[in-house]
Amino acid sequence: MDIVISRDTKELGKEAGINAGRAIRNAVAEKGIANIILATGTSQFETLNQLIAEEGIDWSKVVMFHLDEYIGLPITHPASFRKYLKERFLTKVPPLKAAFLIDGETNANAECERLSKLISKHPVDVALVGIGENGHLAFNDPPADFDTEKPYIVVDLDDLCVQQQFGEGWFPSINDVPRKAISMSVKQIMRSKQIICSVPDSRKAVAVKNSLENPVSNLYPASILQQHPLCTIFLDPSSAALLTPGIMA
Repeated sequence: MDIVISRDTKELGKEAGINAGRAIRNAVAEKGIANIILATGTSQFETLNQLIAEEGIDWSKVVMFHLDEYIGLPITHPASFRKYLKERFLTKVPPLKAAFLIDGETNANAECERLSKLISKHPVDVALVGIGENGHLAFNDPPADFDTEKPYIVVDLDDLCVQQQFGEGWFPSINDVPRKAISMSVKQIMRSKQIICSVPDSRKAVAVKNSLENPVSNLYPASILQQHPLCTIFLDPSSAALLTPGIMA
């Protein structure tokens, strides 16, 4: 695991997006296809903007999966991650080879099975992820399930996660935030050949410190990234503010 602290949020996203673009181009050059995972939320705004701007990517050879989606939330809702990816990514690049979005409006267990079968046929080359205010990875809130082999699972959202979603302005009230979601599992994320983790903003500083400085524990789900051989954490000065000096050494 490597840690990169950028000058600001915009530079963070630029560096993360450049790295993602390079990984995608390399995968296409090596095997004719790139399988990717995209995250959503405010932490990904600048990273996705840079990825969209990357030159030399043959998007017709890219297969996309995404991390998580609320159960029961219509695709028309502002907080829908399907809506987010369609508007902020899929309409901004040429047509992909395939884009497998999570449908949270259908039977959740059946949807998990459908996506699990699909992703098992597409070894992931690069995953773009973030870290939640409670240290979650995707919607794997603490204590996260580090053991399940299932690629996609149904999860309950804890109070801190719900508060984050409301605090980011996606919902009119905290009572409107769904309490269940479909999430990519921790083990499935860790199967990715490369992981690019974008974590801007001071409200993530505690989670960043807990995830990077504590021993790996499901109480700090993103701490598992310490064990990935090709993971880069992109921070800005605000999100890195609580890190112990010298941790990058």
